[in-house]
Amino acid sequence: MPQKRLRLVVGLGNPGETYSKTRHNAGFMVVDKVSDAFSIALQKRKFDARFGIGSIDGIKVILAKPMAFMNRSGPYVQKIAGYFRILCEDMLVIHDDIDLAFGRLKIKEKGGDGGHRGIRSIIDAFGGGDFMRLRIGVGRPEAGIGASDYVLGKFTLKEKKVLNQIITTARDAVVTILCKGTKEGMNRFNNRRIVI
Repeated sequence: MPQKRLRLVVGLGNPGETYSKTRHNAGFMVVDKVSDAFSIALQKRKFDARFGIGSIDGIKVILAKPMAFMNRSGPYVQKIAGYFRILCEDMLVIHDDIDLAFGRLKIKEKGGDGGHRGIRSIIDAFGGGDFMRLRIGVGRPEAGIGASDYVLGKFTLKEKKVLNQIITTARDAVVTILCKGTKEGMNRFNNRRIVI
């Protein structure tokens, strides 16, 4: 990502208190953590999103949380990017991922949706998947529990004990990607896992 360009960091989740502590809202949690760490208040409301503009170690950035439900977040992300003239390659999307073990992070430069409907919505809105992703591993459900019920469920007591550590590590990954590049982020974070 070129140093002078405005960056867009999007956390995916579902709005409302009902979903606030669920696995599907891991992206929201990371954006909130970055917001707190760098005093970038998410007070602006436009395009059915909450967002804030600030800087992270000299990098100008917009932090955003679409307030549409996850599966329909793409058009709102696209409106923010279009309004601020942000290129797809200058966008980082943070989301939960059931294909990664709980506590594992993975940075990916581009690609398909991997079955994640929020990512699919963004790919559809932009006409391609040339944006970075930070995937937050939430693990797979036990037999008999549907994927939808699982991601919309809350973290277990055992998981909650290390959740803050995972979200803090993900925040550090965001900062590394923005300030030192995707490759450095991959080298530092893709093989790390916080276990319970």
